[in-house]
Amino acid sequence: MLYNQGNSYPNAYLQILFQITRLGALWERNFKGLHQFVKYYYHKEVIMTTKGNRLKERVAFITGGASGIGRAIAERYISEGARVVLFDRNTELLKSVKEDFGEDCVTVEGDVTAEADLERGAAEAVKHFGRLDIGINSAGLGTYAYITEQTEEQWDTVIDICLKGVFFSMKHEARQIMANGEGGVIINIASLNSRQPAEGYSAYCSAKAGVEMITRVGAMEMGSYKIRVCCISPGAVDTPLIAGLKDNPSLFEELIDNAPLGRIGTTDDIAGAALYLASDDASWVTGDTLFVDGGGLTKRYPILSDHIPLLKGLMTKGK
Repeated sequence: MLYNQGNSYPNAYLQILFQITRLGALWERNFKGLHQFVKYYYHKEVIMTTKGNRLKERVAFITGGASGIGRAIAERYISEGARVVLFDRNTELLKSVKEDFGEDCVTVEGDVTAEADLERGAAEAVKHFGRLDIGINSAGLGTYAYITEQTEEQWDTVIDICLKGVFFSMKHEARQIMANGEGGVIINIASLNSRQPAEGYSAYCSAKAGVEMITRVGAMEMGSYKIRVCCISPGAVDTPLIAGLKDNPSLFEELIDNAPLGRIGTTDDIAGAALYLASDDASWVTGDTLFVDGGGLTKRYPILSDHIPLLKGLMTKGK
């Protein structure tokens, strides 16, 4: 064996291993991000240029559909043969997405905190496409405030959009799906924070935990109508919702470290899960939550005040 031919060989092997380690570190620092970027957009291009038929002739109503996760789900569904009705309060983004998606897409401007708007939006799916098969409830937002500092307005804003909005979306989606007599599926977008607490996000965590529970209740109530009700809980996903966190590199890096798979999620990650749950492959799945978080639930959420000095004062205020 080479090892037994003299001491120089082990030293040579160690030198080679040392150089490989250095190259690995260099790759980690300088090229890993580029690799992930290229892999993501190659994957996205392959998906969006390959037409499928897993959702052929089905119609989906998607709240928060003009951007982020909602838009990505719409794009994936269209690529699989579905037609979509996108509900959002952002007029300009709705115009843009309509231009991109064409005749397979109808847009409805409205507010998820207004039940009448949601009733009108779900009805538009039937009016325009003749039926409704899938409801996707992805509108949401979060505000940062400690419990002792949070205002009634801050609490109500988050609860109204993230929980009340989901509840009334489910109500009117279910009514329209029941009317077609063939069943369907409602998919609620919750969050890793439905189970993993985060300081300063009491309203958001509470709302998303509520989304998980009304998903289970909905599955119980609607099963006899052949309507499945499921939930997706994303981890940190690169959407406008976390755009502000990118301004704090140390916090953003900890969000990445919080996921054992070592990266922030993409909207396509969530769209893939939403495609599975809406398809016949998930025909015996209801009342459950699929965590798409890179393994983030196995760890803890970053301590936000460690990264934002201004917020540290809130922890000691009044002491």
